[in-house]
Amino acid sequence: MRATSLRILAAIAARDKLSMRRWDFIAAYLQGELEQGEVVYCRPPPGYETIGSDGHARMCEVVKPIYGMAQAGRRWQRSLFPWLLQWGFAQCTTGPCVFTAQREINGSLQRLIIGCYVDDLFTLYSDDGAGSLYEAFTSDLAARWNVEDEGPVSDLLNVDISRDADH
Repeated sequence: MRATSLRILAAIAARDKLSMRRWDFIAAYLQGELEQGEVVYCRPPPGYETIGSDGHARMCEVVKPIYGMAQAGRRWQRSLFPWLLQWGFAQCTTGPCVFTAQREINGSLQRLIIGCYVDDLFTLYSDDGAGSLYEAFTSDLAARWNVEDEGPVSDLLNVDISRDADH
C-alpha cells in the first residue's frame, strides 16, 4: 500500500467515523502458493549435508514460498488478492492494495475497506457487532489464514495515527 493510500484511508476513516484495526498475517510468505508448474530450488539449510553421496552438491526443491525468495512477496499477494475478490471485495484501480466491500445487513449499509501492506491488513469498518460485515469477514479471514488481530491502529508505515471522540 502506498503512503498516499494510507493518508486517504485515514481521512476517510476520520470523515465517516469508521473504526480502524490492524491484522497481521503470521509468516505470510509461507502462506502463499507457488504457481502451477513453477519449480524453485535452494541450497540446503545450515546443518544439512550439502554434498550428496555421489559427490554432487545437494539442492532442495521448494514447495511453498519462503522468506528470502525473490518472488515470495508476489506469490503471497497472488494468494491473498484473489481470496479478497472471491470474498466480495472490489479492488481499487488507482491503489491496487486497497479493497472495498459494502452490504446491506438488517437494513443498514455496512462498509469495509482493506489496505494491504506486505503482511498487514489495515481495516476500516462501520460496524463490528454480531452478524456484521466486519465480523463475518474477520471470521472467514481467521478460518483461511493464520492471522492475529493487533487491535486499533496506532501507527502504520511509520505514520502515527491518533483519534479523538469526533473523528
